[in-house]
Amino acid sequence: MKRTAATLTLLSALLAAGACAPDTSDDDDGGDSGGDGKGKKVTLTLNWVPYGEHAAFYYGVEKGFYADEGIDLEIKPGNGSAATIQQVAQNQTDFGWADTPPLMAGIGEGMGVKSLGVYLQKGPSSVQFVSDENIKEPADLEGKTVAGTPGDAMYATFPGWLEANDVDPSKVKVVNVQPADKISQLAAGKVDAIMGFFHDQGPTIENTTGETVDYILFSDFGMNVLGTGIVASDKMLADDPELAKAFVRATTKSWQEVEANQDEAVKIMSEAATEPPPDNVLANQLKDTLPLLEGDGGGVGVNSEESWQETIDLLSDGGMLKEAKKPADYWDASYAAKG
Repeated sequence: MKRTAATLTLLSALLAAGACAPDTSDDDDGGDSGGDGKGKKVTLTLNWVPYGEHAAFYYGVEKGFYADEGIDLEIKPGNGSAATIQQVAQNQTDFGWADTPPLMAGIGEGMGVKSLGVYLQKGPSSVQFVSDENIKEPADLEGKTVAGTPGDAMYATFPGWLEANDVDPSKVKVVNVQPADKISQLAAGKVDAIMGFFHDQGPTIENTTGETVDYILFSDFGMNVLGTGIVASDKMLADDPELAKAFVRATTKSWQEVEANQDEAVKIMSEAATEPPPDNVLANQLKDTLPLLEGDGGGVGVNSEESWQETIDLLSDGGMLKEAKKPADYWDASYAAKG
């Protein structure tokens, strides 16, 4: 699909939404620690409160993968990728788990941070619906009623995504609801679909409604910007590059092992994390996260320069980057190198 003006508008809204996440830099509470207390104390700040996407970190701590690398890891909840990136840049946390567009925005604003590798190489933005709706592509949304929350990223990007897929937004009715009301509106049949992140909300909706939920991904229809991965500060990389290499090795091993041990990973996270989702929800969130690891770099957390350049080009063409930099200015390929 060609890059249309609507696609670029979509990217603009996505980047702006990520950059506006609230700052949690003063929050030093709520961390989860499962190590043996030995090794260098290291903090990881997540992109959000714990949910299935984060199971690999808890699994790696319990299994000793981080300890084997000399790391005593504390996992801290986040409050949006932009806030996590800011904490990393200010050296208030050692590593961050954050999305790529806010990372690029931060670097464009002068933040001294860099990606050590994106692990979720497909984006989770989606339209979700009860499977009986039989929605297979954006065109199937014509004549449907879709619930969204004004001010969030999905609401801002939805019209542009429709236009990028040759769907007239006026043919899709959007109703404004509060976040807590989305599930009840869908369950009551008052709307046909809702906007959200499928790997997080989908399992929650199924658990609440008892219905089977399907989705269509934005990334499957015209736009795939690199997603969530490890972020470190330039200072960290200059002062202790061996620690960064060790952290990436442990994280990659954790993701590789989790895929084959999902039930155990769910049990471990359920016991170790602060206020995790119910076990069945957590299990489905993890299951839905794993396909997002697939990329063209040849391994877990291993990216290609082409995928980074594609993301840069999309954001640059949309006027999102003050100055389009090279992939190496955003990402250090040596930390999650293949093999």
